[in-house]
Amino acid sequence: MRILLVEDDKPLSDALSSSLRRVNYVVDCVFSGREALTTLLASQTDILILDLGLPDMDGLEVLRKVRRNAPALPVIILTARDKTTDKILGLDAGADDYLPKPFEIDELLARLRVLERRLGTANSALIQVGKVSLNTQTLELTVDGTPASLPRRELMLLKVLIENAGRIQSKQQLESRLYEWGEEVASNAVEVHIHHVRKKMPKGFIKTVRGVGYCIPVAGA
Repeated sequence: MRILLVEDDKPLSDALSSSLRRVNYVVDCVFSGREALTTLLASQTDILILDLGLPDMDGLEVLRKVRRNAPALPVIILTARDKTTDKILGLDAGADDYLPKPFEIDELLARLRVLERRLGTANSALIQVGKVSLNTQTLELTVDGTPASLPRRELMLLKVLIENAGRIQSKQQLESRLYEWGEEVASNAVEVHIHHVRKKMPKGFIKTVRGVGYCIPVAGA
């Protein structure tokens, strides 16, 4: 899951992004409204976390511009504006949630999980395809009933593939879910991750569609 964090307080941005990365989110950080709008056009974003007190434009203006181009993008507002009227303005402008500062990181993570469920990538946190099951919230993985482990990026790659079982994911789509904006990515990074994941999976679990990408076939599809 890829998050765009728009927060001009650098220490807070660093603290939030570190906490989000520890629970396996990919986080892009920007510090102004214009950077946010440019990044949303240039890269894939699943959830937007938006501060209102930005240096170049009000966060509500940013939100209104976002809603013109991305009406379905989940948005959480983080702000020191904690009056009821401010919350109403934010929700009316198109926010899905509104979290006043200061807040506990656990509350933010809980609200993110709610938005993830709304995205509808899976009907349940526990997804099973053949002999492989993955809890997409706890990231517990079992293969043929036996617990298995993978490094963070390879587990996230498997999560994307298993949530989209039966649908091909291109190399570019997988890169966008594994790496942050501006992060250097080796040309064969996805191929290397796929190779390592396959070692832990049943034979033929991940199919290569030559020249297109990768998928996990679904029986009868």
